[in-house]
Amino acid sequence: MLIGIVGKPNCGKSTFFAASTLVDVEISNRPFVTIKPNQGIAYVTRKCVHEEKGVPCNPVNSKCEKGIRLIPITLLDVAGLVPDAWKGRGLGNQFMNDLMQAKALIHVVDASGSTDAEGNVVEKGSHDPCEDIRFLEREINYWIKGILDENWNKIKKTAEIDKNPASNIAKQLSGLGISEDDIKKAIIKLKLPDRLSLWDDQNILEFCNEVRKISKPMLIAANKMDIDSSLENYKRMLKEFPEYQIVPCCAEAELALRKAAKSGLIEYIPGGNNFNYLGEVNEKQKKALDFIKSNILEKFKSTGVQEAINKTTFDLLKLIVVYPVQDQNKWTSGKGNILPDAYLLKDGSTAIDLAYEIHTEFKDRFLAAIDCKSGQKIGREHKLKMDDVIKIVLRPA
Repeated sequence: MLIGIVGKPNCGKSTFFAASTLVDVEISNRPFVTIKPNQGIAYVTRKCVHEEKGVPCNPVNSKCEKGIRLIPITLLDVAGLVPDAWKGRGLGNQFMNDLMQAKALIHVVDASGSTDAEGNVVEKGSHDPCEDIRFLEREINYWIKGILDENWNKIKKTAEIDKNPASNIAKQLSGLGISEDDIKKAIIKLKLPDRLSLWDDQNILEFCNEVRKISKPMLIAANKMDIDSSLENYKRMLKEFPEYQIVPCCAEAELALRKAAKSGLIEYIPGGNNFNYLGEVNEKQKKALDFIKSNILEKFKSTGVQEAINKTTFDLLKLIVVYPVQDQNKWTSGKGNILPDAYLLKDGSTAIDLAYEIHTEFKDRFLAAIDCKSGQKIGREHKLKMDDVIKIVLRPA
């Protein structure tokens, strides 16, 4: 599962990525530091169900720290976006091509207003971060529209013949990770005519806006909340964009905490609201860490980085965590590992979907499944729920 980290240059996007993955990337206070996309593994966090069993787990495809299961996902940090990127300005073409395979987007916004639309440093509070949200929406909308415009006459003519406008649009947008189902939902939501020949330019643009929202759900990470001008801007963003989940964030603080934890200086769980000192820290390190504790963790309850990843995964993409096991009583694998694997599945997924996710051939060998918490036998179309522990029963190979 791929989540794109997007935003204008110098908004803290690469710092957010580095904090999430601990992948070393170049970070600098200037535009276009990121040229080629950075890709790394981050983790979605969820309270592990091993505590319900009262025994420690033995993770294989994930991690478990202090009762928190960390489930891997992939983050992509793409080149910064500038106005008119859809026309190819800056690194726009590369940006759009890179991000379009993402299932969801985290838009990192400089909430302090200390960088302009191009990513250049300006007096803090002098730039309106709400404009950054609007311009990114606009750039993606026009990028999608530009791809449709290239062959719109052909799309219209073919749709007139086979009476399937969604299918014809889907063929043109197939490289953007936009499905035919996404397109149908957008057409229905906007109540657009079935005949594409009746769509005017405004209809096409409205369609592009709607299909973007459906196929690339986006969360706003209001970054640089450690700067005093950020709080009022954050409150204004909440009022102006009620349709978005907006998370107050300080990526720089999260990066510092994770590096300190990796070095053994502190004990810190990603997304936590506190940390404990473990090793010797010098005066400069202690001053910086204490500043984070009092000005970020105590004020906002976390740095916001892990919260942004979790909300994107669970709220926007509507994924659930499911644990497959072989022994329904001990909750172990065939090798004896307790709760070895945690899978992220779409909400509404069934027992047969889980079987297929574990191994493609399991779909054909599926007999039944068992809800290990209740002990009940469930069928192939039984819908799974968050934190289910499931045994798949198969026909012999």
